[in-house]
Amino acid sequence: MRAVGGAPTPMLRVYQALSTIVAPIVFGRVSRKLRKAGVQEDRLGERLGYATRARPEGRVIWFHAASVGESLSVLTLIRRLGERLPDVSFLITSGTATSASLIERRLPPRATHQFAPLDVPAVVDRFYSHWAPNAGVFVESELWPNILIQGRRMHIPLALVNARLSEKSVQGWRRWPETSKMVISVFSVLLAQNRQAADNLVAIGGDPARVRVGVNLKSTSDPLPVDTALRDRLKAELGDRPFWVASSTHPNEENIVLEAHKALLATHSDLCLILVPRHPERGAEVAALLAQQQFTAAQRSAGAPITGDTEVYLADTLGETGTWYAAASIVFLGGSLFPIGGHNPFEPAQAGAAVLTGPHVDNFSETFDPMLARGAARTVQSAAELAEAVDEYLRVPGSLAAARRAAAQFTGERENDLDAVISTLCTKLALN
Repeated sequence: MRAVGGAPTPMLRVYQALSTIVAPIVFGRVSRKLRKAGVQEDRLGERLGYATRARPEGRVIWFHAASVGESLSVLTLIRRLGERLPDVSFLITSGTATSASLIERRLPPRATHQFAPLDVPAVVDRFYSHWAPNAGVFVESELWPNILIQGRRMHIPLALVNARLSEKSVQGWRRWPETSKMVISVFSVLLAQNRQAADNLVAIGGDPARVRVGVNLKSTSDPLPVDTALRDRLKAELGDRPFWVASSTHPNEENIVLEAHKALLATHSDLCLILVPRHPERGAEVAALLAQQQFTAAQRSAGAPITGDTEVYLADTLGETGTWYAAASIVFLGGSLFPIGGHNPFEPAQAGAAVLTGPHVDNFSETFDPMLARGAARTVQSAAELAEAVDEYLRVPGSLAAARRAAAQFTGERENDLDAVISTLCTKLALN
């Protein structure tokens, strides 16, 4: 394998050799995870580059993302790109069972999902030989040297979209500047989420002429799917009771949310909290916490309905977040009270909710900043501040209405951002 601009660097040769040696161990580990998640046996070979679907006729554009958030962030982009290029089919690859399940439910027209090939030279060759994509689009921080360099060697135009690199990743790449530059140089265009991400790409060898500040694609996505029957049943069970949603919460955040809810119950005795953990598999853990704190709770995964004395509804299910957002007017978005980086505020705002968040939203600063500036979102630092914000929205309908109007205005402006990304990809990847 020869890289763009010359022979592979010594470090890249070492990586290629090591990736081949450890491939059986890595495949054993990832295949066990997929089996445990219920993935069919015949699909495990996709991680080794063995396709389970035929290549569509005509042009194929390959989108590669790591897991759930990255995968879902590009579905709207793929759909819109397909409308512009009706002769093109799409291949979407990801690495996790959860991402595969959600993608399969929401596949855009003319799109196929496969599990991503391991970054091993022989596996990569097998993958490219079957799919022969006409262009490749990589999402966020998916910089796999063998995949990228082999793709460019085959003259496949490549793009990096929604790009962001952690400081740890930047420092790691900068230890090997020649290799870093060789890998990053394969991209015809690199669209960063924000200025900091763009600077990081340049710092690891990206050509400033190819690096652009784009938009966080998660702020341009279509609305999350809504189960209207479930939404209507939820509202019927709640009746006239006020409620709020705490979504995408992580360990320790539930304690803060529940402390706020307990304070709110002192003045809003009929208030209900819909608690949506970021990882539904934590349902039993969160249910135990609710019992320990003596909340009257109903658990969605157990099929329990909301009754008149339900104080907390534990929505520990996968793929139903859009339904809870569609029913709500107040949403606290987790992953933000501790240094986790936050989660996508566009989704609840798009559903018409006022958004509350903790201060740690580095992963979505380019979305939160304009929302906070115009009053579509509000930052809270503690349980007391969270309770105060929810209480204000419950007591002052005008304040809540203003926040929801600001959220609606913000989401309506994202259409032009996505058009710009599509135009850039069509030009730089010669797709028109």
